[in-house]
Amino acid sequence: MTRTVYVNGEYLPEHEAKISIFDRAFLMADGVYEVTSVLDGKLIDFAGHAKRLERSLSELDMRSPVTTDELLEIHRELVRQNGIEEGLVYLQITRGAPGDRDFVFPDPETTEPTIVLFTQNKPGLADSPAAKKGMKIISIEDQRWGRRDIKTTQLLYPSMGKMMAKKAGADDAWMVEDGFVTEGTSNNAYIIKGNTIITRALSNDILHGITRAAVLRFAAEAQMKVEERNYSIDEAKEADEAFITSASAFVMPVVEIDGVALGDGTPGARAARLREIYLEESRKAAI
Repeated sequence: MTRTVYVNGEYLPEHEAKISIFDRAFLMADGVYEVTSVLDGKLIDFAGHAKRLERSLSELDMRSPVTTDELLEIHRELVRQNGIEEGLVYLQITRGAPGDRDFVFPDPETTEPTIVLFTQNKPGLADSPAAKKGMKIISIEDQRWGRRDIKTTQLLYPSMGKMMAKKAGADDAWMVEDGFVTEGTSNNAYIIKGNTIITRALSNDILHGITRAAVLRFAAEAQMKVEERNYSIDEAKEADEAFITSASAFVMPVVEIDGVALGDGTPGARAARLREIYLEESRKAAI
């Protein structure tokens, strides 16, 4: 089956989709993106992703070529045309291709952005075997640029981090800066001590995760204490449980950090319960 994608106002077969070689996302990583999960053919946390997209564009003095309502309709149409029951919708907006390569970008009001969306079909996304087994992670130095709160397409170092983890026989990596964990390569990171969830506070140092916001809200409703503060890898190794959150992984337990097993080395009860709650509540609110 040929996948239908969306490029600058057109729904096209993927093999017909093209953008300019002068597009600034290609030349300068001058673009932002969002990934929205699909469960039961419906979009999870779309409003949160749309709001964060708007913020990312604003921080880079970039404008959106579509309204939020139009964006929702494009998402839904791609899900429909591609028959997605469980999967992802990837969205990318760039500053466009205003002309020849130049570090200085033009007035955003006179430059037409590029917008691209495509789906990824992932049956079994909610019932992931990895969630039952748990993840093994390693720690690496955080060498990314300083504005990690903007969801840009500058993903080379996170990609390298995932490859470091794979080479070490692990599933992913947590990044460390000035002695403290920032986040995972494509996810927010948490530890649990007793009945307390500990995660780094929001700042320019980490992505303001949409799944993060929902999970912390659900945790508080479930009478779990939440502490937003810095913590080290050594503290993480002594935790009772750990987990990560992201739009595609939801809540994923972590069972090992730098070769040290957490608890008995299996997914903890609190992380597993948070995953259940998140999936249940998100399905109710899906659109």
